[in-house]
Formats: sequence, structure tokens, C-alpha cells
Amino acid sequence: MNGKKTQFSEEVRLVPWWAYTLAVILFVGIQVLMHVFGFRREPNPPPVPFQVLIGVLIGTLAAFVMLLIGYVNRDSKRRGMNSTLWTLLVIFIPNAIGFILYFLLRQPILILCPQCGNPTHPGVNYCSKCKYNLRPTCPNCKHAVSPDDRFCSYCAHDLEVRAQV
Repeated sequence: MNGKKTQFSEEVRLVPWWAYTLAVILFVGIQVLMHVFGFRREPNPPPVPFQVLIGVLIGTLAAFVMLLIGYVNRDSKRRGMNSTLWTLLVIFIPNAIGFILYFLLRQPILILCPQCGNPTHPGVNYCSKCKYNLRPTCPNCKHAVSPDDRFCSYCAHDLEVRAQV
């Protein structure tokens, strides 16, 4: 990818505030529905601790799905994909197939060109806006080198540009 490993905490920060708000509302709403309407019509309802457990489990699952929808919305924007389309797909394709499709088909995270700041796919060699070489190579053996290397580690070619006197 782009060489940078993302931490779980960085990914969690991607979830928008509205997804957290909706997740809390959904969790509380499911608790109210389960305890007010859920088992009231049952002739032999399960014990109260079991009713609470069922409500918490269903509410937690629904809240997690809401947070995942928010994550897909923001992550698809970060990757240069159509966020509205992917958000709608993960909402309306049943049985979590939309989420599976998203995580299988998502694009790599875009990198910024160091020269002009243009978002660029990490697999390209040159920036499409300013022609900056994103993957410098040794002029002698054509192996990849780092921009701060003084010598090529494959052929020992001098990579420093000498000033003309």
C-alpha cells in the first residue's frame, strides 16, 4: 500500500459523530422496545435477566452495524470512492454482504504528492498533476532507491547530484 501502517485507534477516529449518535439512539430505542413491548404478550415470558440480556445483545449488534455504516461512509471518501453509493450498498444489501463486498473491493488509501499535494494512487510512479517521480530509481541499474540515498545499494552508483562549478 502506501507503506504506512494504520492503527486501530486511527480507524476508530474515522467514524463520524452522527454514526455514534445514531448508534446510541438505536441502542436505547431497542432497549425500550424490548422491555415495553417485547415480552409483554408472551403467556410465559423468560426471566427478567434473560430479557435484559437479549435486549442488550440485539441493541449492541444494531449499534455496531450503525458504527460500521459510518466507517464505510468516511473510509470510502478517504480512498477516493463514491461514498454515497457504498453507504447505500452496505445499508440495503442484506446479510452483511454489502460490508463484505466493500472490504473486498475497496481501493488503497490515496497518498499525497510531496511536491504539489495532489491525491494519487499509491501504485503509480509519477504524479498526474506535476510529473513528480514518486518512485525514484537508480539511473544506472534501475532499482528502486530512496530519495535520501547517496549511493545505490545494488550497484553502488553515486546518486548525489554534484553542483556544476
